[in-house]
Amino acid sequence: MPDSKENCLAGDVNRFLDGRGIELVRKYFDPAAQFSGASFGRFAGGGDAVGHRYAFTAEDLVAVTLLDVSVPGQAALEILDKRSSEFNALLAEVPYDLDLWDAPASVVDDSSPAAILWDSLRKLPDMGPAKTHKLMARKRPHLLPVFDSVVKKALQPHRRSVWLPFWYELQDETLIARLAEIHEAAGLDEQIPLLRVLDVAVWMRNRKKSKWQLAFTPCPKWSQRAQPTIR
Repeated sequence: MPDSKENCLAGDVNRFLDGRGIELVRKYFDPAAQFSGASFGRFAGGGDAVGHRYAFTAEDLVAVTLLDVSVPGQAALEILDKRSSEFNALLAEVPYDLDLWDAPASVVDDSSPAAILWDSLRKLPDMGPAKTHKLMARKRPHLLPVFDSVVKKALQPHRRSVWLPFWYELQDETLIARLAEIHEAAGLDEQIPLLRVLDVAVWMRNRKKSKWQLAFTPCPKWSQRAQPTIR
């Protein structure tokens, strides 16, 4: 079993999922609000759509620009041309049809194909962690969260790889139920995964322009929380 403290999200996720969280998620996906990121997952049919779920495409690179980052030219050539076979082979080993909380921990641990692919993409010229996370989330939106500096500062995962702390936190069924409640209350369509609700709620609450930022507070001691079974 991975060490629970090591895999903790130090920020309390539940604080972002209150009534204000519903309001902010609804606002983000309201076309009138003109948040380009609202179309990130659905642009050109989605990164995991039939026909290109096992390959990075030019549409995927365009999609990440909707989240205010861009894949630089040399990295784009490596992903789409020079090393496309290598990257796509790794991508094919990452399940597209699993929610993060239903996946075995081995699917997102440091030795997984997902982690190997992340490391390979991250090493491309001018590909920072945020760009890499967003590109990976585009291809596996139910499994891998969108992760940037705002979410990192708010939740402070205790691992470099990020995914295990999220996985560990989301073993809490009440948290999944709350995400589903927000999804329904905000009137979101089925193509928007629950995992996206989480990062949007955090990002909207703590982005620079927000009037309702939440200060960092540590999560409760893990000894006081039910420990999930590692599958």
